[in-house]
Amino acid sequence: MTEPTLPASTGIAVRDRIFWPLLIAILAVDTLSKRWAEAALQLHVPVDVVPPWLRWTLTYNTGAAMNLSVGGASRVIFSVVALVMIGYLVTVLRRSASSARALPAALALIVAGAAGNLLDRLRHAKGVVDFIDVGTADWRFWTFNVADMGVTTGAVLLALLLWREDAGAAQIPPTPSPPASPSDDAAS
Repeated sequence: MTEPTLPASTGIAVRDRIFWPLLIAILAVDTLSKRWAEAALQLHVPVDVVPPWLRWTLTYNTGAAMNLSVGGASRVIFSVVALVMIGYLVTVLRRSASSARALPAALALIVAGAAGNLLDRLRHAKGVVDFIDVGTADWRFWTFNVADMGVTTGAVLLALLLWREDAGAAQIPPTPSPPASPSDDAAS
């Protein structure tokens, strides 16, 4: 079975034809869905979508994942961390093979998510807009957004790629060293 191929070269690297459109699409869906949530939902008032599994609940997170916080400096610290990580991940992308496909997809998901939440932090002090609320009647998961889904999915994909790469490297037999020559023994 062969891997799917992209259309003939247009002068743009395959990795870029995957990374940039995916990043823009996720960032657009994240931004539009957050603006919809702010316009259509009331703060902390759940709206059942698929009861009790899925509901929309508008909330703002001034911290990071799972409301991780570093106090009043959270907005600045998490913004700087996001900018540094976005820069680093774009550098990883640039250093990847121009024909790479899975790595650019993973990086695009992570960068889009980080950028989406960064835009919220820069837009206002209320924090990141979260509204996707999943759980059961007795238990709720943390409320999240499309950007969070991108970061999580991209991180899982990246971990799988690294694991596969590491597993492949472990299967390569070591190169045997040549037998010692008698002159090597005499030199010792």
